[in-house]
Amino acid sequence: MGFLRIRTTVDERPGRLASLAAALAERGGNILGLSVQSDPDGTVDEFVADIPANPETVREALEAAGGRRVVVVPATAHELTDEPTRALLLASRLRAMPWRLPELLAELLRADDARWTYGDAVSDLPDPTQLVVPVAAKRAVRLRRAELPFTLTEAARAASFARLAQPPVEQAGGETAVKLADGAEVVIKPLTPVYREAVRDLHDRCSPESRRFRYFTAMPSLPPRMFERLCDRRRGHSLVAGNDGQVVALANLVFTADPGIAEMAFLVEDRWQGRGLGSVMARALVREARDLGYAEVRTSMLADNVRMRRLLVSLGATLAYTDDPGVVEGRLPVGAMTSV
Repeated sequence: MGFLRIRTTVDERPGRLASLAAALAERGGNILGLSVQSDPDGTVDEFVADIPANPETVREALEAAGGRRVVVVPATAHELTDEPTRALLLASRLRAMPWRLPELLAELLRADDARWTYGDAVSDLPDPTQLVVPVAAKRAVRLRRAELPFTLTEAARAASFARLAQPPVEQAGGETAVKLADGAEVVIKPLTPVYREAVRDLHDRCSPESRRFRYFTAMPSLPPRMFERLCDRRRGHSLVAGNDGQVVALANLVFTADPGIAEMAFLVEDRWQGRGLGSVMARALVREARDLGYAEVRTSMLADNVRMRRLLVSLGATLAYTDDPGVVEGRLPVGAMTSV
């Protein structure tokens, strides 16, 4: 018998994980560790198992059970340590020795190689066995792992881990003052019930087209129940941008049942569109998602929402049509962002 680390991608459908577990059990496998991660093409299930079957037999069994891109590599008993405990211990070492970030990132992700790189950061992942973790302007850590490709969830873990080696960001009361490119200033704050009337006025000032882009229908007002849901921080985090006593933009990060995935949406008053406010709000939501441990942010938008599509592409998102030809989905890996 031997330890194996097994990774496979499956469709996001009920029962897939049970099918994989049953396939391993039929080969005498004892699952000792399990993680579920986000992936652009479904869900990644990763097992550490004690199993008598050889890797090729395990791969064939999981493919027959519905697995795709199955990878089976040797593991050791050391890999059976509790992952949250291991990450916390590494974080403690990083706080004491931040200059050892590459080495500790390699240990966190069990990478084969880690080293500093300098120059323009790389936000995409053309080679899945390579991961670039931005640390500062013109500086990053490049990780390589030959046998097991990196996932979006691992990229998010690495980005969060790297932040421990950086100076804390000073914020006062959860408010952030931002100056746009044209010199206008806005203050970004968390959405609370105190902004009920201001958000209602925002909807009144927005054109039917702006509301249609946000809600897929020209919703004349925000229903009270929906407003309460947006204020509920158990369901998500929402932000407002204020200027001269008015709320001029509303941004929402909504938690989903999909592991490691959150959804975001915006409503920007017409006269504030095209001035960079949408980008500011988007980056603020990505920071929220990153700090909450999400691996990916998704956005559904109407196909004719050109401005939103351009914004997401500028942030590094990939766009794809859905089953509805009038709706496009944007997918933004949080850990691959070069600057948020």
